[in-house]
Amino acid sequence: MKIIIVGAAGDIGQSACKELGERHDIITVGRSGGDYRADVADLHAVKALYRKVGGFDAVVSCAGDATFGPLHEFDQNSFMVGLRQKVMGQVNLVLAGLDVIADGGSFTLTSGILDRDPIRMGTNAATANGALAGFVRSAAIEMTRGLRINVVSPGMLDVSAARYGEWFRGHKPVPSQDVGLAYAKCVEGAQTGQVVSIG
Repeated sequence: MKIIIVGAAGDIGQSACKELGERHDIITVGRSGGDYRADVADLHAVKALYRKVGGFDAVVSCAGDATFGPLHEFDQNSFMVGLRQKVMGQVNLVLAGLDVIADGGSFTLTSGILDRDPIRMGTNAATANGALAGFVRSAAIEMTRGLRINVVSPGMLDVSAARYGEWFRGHKPVPSQDVGLAYAKCVEGAQTGQVVSIG
């Protein structure tokens, strides 16, 4: 398969690339690097990306920023970061891809553990994660041409623990290999409308 992986340079993206790259043709996309560059929060940029790539069989999104900080310090603009980048960025990949992805193709999005197991200062990310779960479950029942959609919801990766561990006290890091396998399940399997939780 020809698979577009957005956010391929990050820890989660690297785990997806490592697993899927063993068997498939990987096209990497990032805001500042990769085979192609695109800001997925811009729907027109996503459409342009798909035109440049040409035909493809699957999209894996490991992208999406969120704002971390105390709830009382948020305003609408700071809270919109997670909604614009993590939610709408990934939704845009689906909306723009519905008519151009191959028959039987799949979209795999990425959320995270914080809507299931919250931490202090993680409300923006938790809200985005919950929104993505709702989008995937609902979008799955409307997809045509045998298309599928799922979302991977990982805990903090083992390779990320040195940077983020103090935010996730008491959380057990999840093996990067297990995260990669979750993307393989979504891309190469048959399920749709699922939230695949790791950790």
